[in-house]
Formats: sequence, C-alpha cells, structure tokens
Amino acid sequence: MRDHRFLFGSLALIVAASGFGMLGPVARLAYEAGFQPMAFVAWRAAFGVLAILAIVAVSAARRGIAIANPLRLPLGDAAGLAAIAVAGLGVNIATFVAFDLTTVALVLLAFYTYPALVAIVAVALGHERLDGTHLVALGLALGGMVLVVAGGLDSTSGGVAANPIGVLLGLTAAIFQTTFVTVSRGRFAAIPSEQAMGWVMLLTAASCTALALVLGSPLDVPLQDGRALGLALLAGVAGAGIPSVLLLVGIRAIGGTRSGILMLIEPLVGVSLAALLLHEALLAIQIVGGAAILGAAILLQRRTSGLAAEPAVVALAERT
Repeated sequence: MRDHRFLFGSLALIVAASGFGMLGPVARLAYEAGFQPMAFVAWRAAFGVLAILAIVAVSAARRGIAIANPLRLPLGDAAGLAAIAVAGLGVNIATFVAFDLTTVALVLLAFYTYPALVAIVAVALGHERLDGTHLVALGLALGGMVLVVAGGLDSTSGGVAANPIGVLLGLTAAIFQTTFVTVSRGRFAAIPSEQAMGWVMLLTAASCTALALVLGSPLDVPLQDGRALGLALLAGVAGAGIPSVLLLVGIRAIGGTRSGILMLIEPLVGVSLAALLLHEALLAIQIVGGAAILGAAILLQRRTSGLAAEPAVVALAERT
C-alpha cells in the first residue's frame, strides 16, 4: 500500500511539473497578446477555479466526498489553509510580474532554489531526515536544473534585459513556495486536496482581479482577442487547476523534500516543449542537466524511512 501511495504521489508531481512547465512561455505569449501580469493571473486563476470545481463535482458524485466547510475547521487547520492560500497568491504575483521584467530562465533559476529551502526547513523543524541518498538526489536535481535553465539564457531572452528586481521577485516566489510546501505537508488534513486548492485558487482570482482594477490593467483582453482567451484557458486549466491539485496530492503523499526535488522536472519540461514547439535547439549542457534531473528522480524511488509521510496524510493521499 505504501509503495502504491509513493508511486501515485510521484506520478502526480511529475504531471503537475509538466503542467507548470508551460507557464513561462505561455505568460510571455500572453503579454505579447496584450495581457498585463495581474490581469493574466486573474484570468488564469478564474479558469483554474472552474477546472477545480469540475474535479470537486466529479469527486463528490463518484466517491461521495462531502464539501468541507473551512469555517468549521479546527483553528490550526484553518490557519494552515489560510497560510497556503496567501503563499499561493504570493507565488503567482511574484512569478508572473517577474516574467514581465526579466527572462524566464533567470526567474526559474531564482525560483527553483525552493527545493533546497524546503529541505533545510524540513530538517530544522524535525519533519524529515536527509540521508546520503537524498542529499545526492537534491544536489543532482539542483545542478541539473541550473544546467538546463542556464543553457537557455541567451536563446530565451527575446530582447528582455536581465532585471535584478525580476530576479528578486523570483527569490521571493521561492520563499512563498517553501511556505506552501512546508505547511501543506501536515495541516488541514480533513479537506481533500481538490477542495483545499479550490479555496487557494479562489483567493488568487479575487485578489488579482482587484489588483488589476486598482492598477488599471485591462481585464477585457480575452474578450477582444481569441488568441489571448485561448492562452488564458490553457494556463488556467492545464497550468493551474489540474497541476495545483496534483501538487498538493503529491506533497501529502511523499513529503515536502521529495516533492520539491521531483518538481525540478518543470524546467526540463519547459525547455523540451520549447525545443519541440518553438524549434529551439537543445544544447549539450541542457541534455546533461536533464539527465541529472531524471537521475535524481530515479534515485528518489529508493525507499527510506526518513521521508515517510505521516499516517493521517497517507490516508488522505490515498483517498484523494
């Protein structure tokens, strides 16, 4: 049963990483189509909410899962849900504003420091123990990510300058993501993953809509341009709603550190899609980096007791 849970959680994270991997290029295309960052995040989150509502409806109909009322949660669980909602909002705002200021590659280099931060926090809090195998896997994955992303610094810049504020926002997003992963590991276990992420996405949609109005960002771009609408729909369903639910399922199933390492597949997917769809050549260092990331993912399949999920989280992961 634990092997099944671990495999399911790992596959959920790989699919989530694949969905999130498209967001950098899609965001840049959306900005070219007339979107401003806050408006794009608002539309993406709105479509994400609709996708999650569909998942919740299917879960309720097929498995009889009741809709949990977050107002009736114990205080600690309610605080945990609120914390990941704020963290998710912070990740979205910081990341997509950064994409508008500097290259996608630089933002990803800054953002994907978060798996190392998650590991440090997990050890400091006593949630997980890192043995030699997992330290090697973390090192391989981080090193591979650097090679994959750094290899595209020149080819993906598109005339966008390296902006230190954009890099700082990428690091800020990493801190928010570390908070999200750390809190998600053992809190609000009474709420199924899809319902928890529905509340997170709803806060993002409402907050970014309000910010877009305050900043004067036009919200009607998708209504005027079918291409912009398609990009927002793609980013919302395949790059927000579905992968967000799978991310939380994966974190609950296999723990924060392993989840962070597996999510480093995201930049590999992004670079591979760019090579396939945009005819951007893969450099040798990117291929080596991709091999290192995949090697880390394979290494993580080795079972150890130090990173096992908590029993309550195990039961929830199997249920969701």
